[in-house]
Amino acid sequence: MGFQFDDAVAVIARGTDQYSANVHVGWDIGGNANGGYVLALVGAAMRDAADQRKPITVTAHYLAPLKAGPVEIDTQVVKRGKRLTTVLATVRQGDRDALRAIGAFGEFPDPSDGLFHSEGAPPTLPNFEDCPPRNSGSQQFPVALMDYVDVRIHPDDSGFARGQTSGNALVRGWFAFPDNRPIDSLAMLLATDAFPPALFNLTGAPGWVPTIELTAHIRAEPAPGPLRGVFASRFIQGGMFEEDGELWDSQGILVCQSRQLGLMPRL
Repeated sequence: MGFQFDDAVAVIARGTDQYSANVHVGWDIGGNANGGYVLALVGAAMRDAADQRKPITVTAHYLAPLKAGPVEIDTQVVKRGKRLTTVLATVRQGDRDALRAIGAFGEFPDPSDGLFHSEGAPPTLPNFEDCPPRNSGSQQFPVALMDYVDVRIHPDDSGFARGQTSGNALVRGWFAFPDNRPIDSLAMLLATDAFPPALFNLTGAPGWVPTIELTAHIRAEPAPGPLRGVFASRFIQGGMFEEDGELWDSQGILVCQSRQLGLMPRL
């Protein structure tokens, strides 16, 4: 029996540059497929088109929400270089395009090679077991994705779920899979959008937060173990917000950065 995530992002080649896949039931928030899950799904097709090279950076523009069911993914290799392969992709469901993406795929250099400069550090968190899990929402607004990922939230950042916002657009916590699947570069595309939006600690009353654009920069393959995540929003205006994210592995190495532009929550 395989891991749930691998089944959920499986793609089937249907000819040159074309793939079919299924958006699986349960990888959604409020009935719409989670943006990070969709990024991982299209990333799997792009990775195959890039001869199984690893995602280094992937940017997706979300054109329409995806529901559970079949999708078609068209890819185009723009360039095959010695270091990077650049791929375009379109995800189509029914008669409409739902997502367009561009990504660069290659191999990770050793983080210790060359110049190293860092002005950040992993977030300080209580132990994994001492952080409350992100719950699966309510009957009115279910967060079904939480049945497939194990996201633990820093106690200081989890009050929004009880109607007690912290006043800081910040969410810190842990990311892992409940079936103990190792976290790799493809899984980190999912992890960029698995935490509750940081703005919930300002607005409360969680709802569906539509993603306009999501970019992930994969910096290294993570060491074994859960990832530490920190996500923050600094600018909210005109009904939109940005959110910057960092994921750190068990060795204290920055393994992923993300930025998302989204719309304010919809109930």
